[in-house]
Amino acid sequence: MKPVFLLVYLLARKRIPTPRQNRYQQHGDNMLTDKAISGLKGQDKPYRVSDSGGLYIEVKPDGSKYWRQAYRFAGKQKTLAHGVYPAIGLKEARKRRDDAKALLDQNIDPSQQRKVEKLTAKLSAANTFEVIGREWHENRESGLVKKTVNKTIAALETYVFPKIGALPIESVEPAHILAVILPIDRKGNGETARRVRAWIDAIFRYAIQHGKVKINPAAELRSGEVLRPAKEKHLASLPITQLPDFLCTIDDPAKRVDYRTRLALRLLVLTFVRPGELNWAMWNEFDTDAKEWRIPPERIQGEGRGMKMKEEHIVPLSDQAIAILEELRPLTGGYKFLFPCIGRPGEAGMSDNTLRMAIQKGLGFPVTAHGMRATATSTLLELGWPAHVIDKQLAHRERRGATFGAYSHQAEYLPERRKMMQAWADHLQALEHGTKIVPINAKKA
Repeated sequence: MKPVFLLVYLLARKRIPTPRQNRYQQHGDNMLTDKAISGLKGQDKPYRVSDSGGLYIEVKPDGSKYWRQAYRFAGKQKTLAHGVYPAIGLKEARKRRDDAKALLDQNIDPSQQRKVEKLTAKLSAANTFEVIGREWHENRESGLVKKTVNKTIAALETYVFPKIGALPIESVEPAHILAVILPIDRKGNGETARRVRAWIDAIFRYAIQHGKVKINPAAELRSGEVLRPAKEKHLASLPITQLPDFLCTIDDPAKRVDYRTRLALRLLVLTFVRPGELNWAMWNEFDTDAKEWRIPPERIQGEGRGMKMKEEHIVPLSDQAIAILEELRPLTGGYKFLFPCIGRPGEAGMSDNTLRMAIQKGLGFPVTAHGMRATATSTLLELGWPAHVIDKQLAHRERRGATFGAYSHQAEYLPERRKMMQAWADHLQALEHGTKIVPINAKKA
């Protein structure tokens, strides 16, 4: 038989397909094989070869092959792309087809579901822990000194971002945070570990406020429960012999300390409260008629700046302390805080570093603000005041390392404390002005 007649005969018997027929060729279940797909060649126009369940492979004129799936949803014919062969093999293509059919069984359009997943992934990439962490840092740096800002971001870049920075913030769990802070603590850097945990906690609180996450995993990790106990520090105190010079230096115009900070230093010495309690002191805590400052316990829970032992503490106010309040009132009486943060006056109190920098850099004394409590204790003991009265005024409770813990559960000793605080203020005034100091007979008090 001549070749021409043979070709006509075969076409009539449908033994070989034409290109047009091949574009619409249908096979039985899972008829395609990798060998058959590899043998498909490009033609003058794209054509399709079906597999099953709506899955087919489309061959382009250049020979490239694309997986597609035909399906109907809501009465409309649609097409779903499943990738390029051979990057997506036959087995994976069939799995993707089956996943799409499972969605269809749930009345979910697989094309729309894929768009949702891509959008979610895009949002997750935009809301990684590092992205939100830097956003939080930029938002707060306006109210902080540059040194504090640099210290915070340096710690985040050193300890936090390399480990969990790339994670979507909503996927960060307590275990991830522990993996960050525990190695720091084990190396003996407990204070750094506590700061890092606090910063992570603050980042999550910021993320919740801005709708990025709903849960704060750091809130479940309290430093006292997951980190080793902090070592008690003995902070540098001012020797009694230097107290007169210190008092005179506070108002020295040659020292680079602003007026409000000078008033804060005087109030600190007169009341010898913890620096954090003074930094975040609020006007509504003061009753000048009753001559009292009541520091509430909830401040430590709500803002981290209240009573250390989580009990209300009464500070009797001397005449000198009330005079300072009246001098300060025209300056900050319109704000919530006595000493508002310059960058965020309505939201935060004075920075923790302000008093320390004023004492050490401004006045030139190598002591800490907290050390004033030890100076007051030593001086009052030397002047004859009972230890239990001093201890109660220091707001100590019975705990390991307390100065006079045995007295902590006795009465408030308020009458004695009122007399002591006024006598203390008079003593300071005498020291500053060089007048003769009359020894205090504490027994008469």
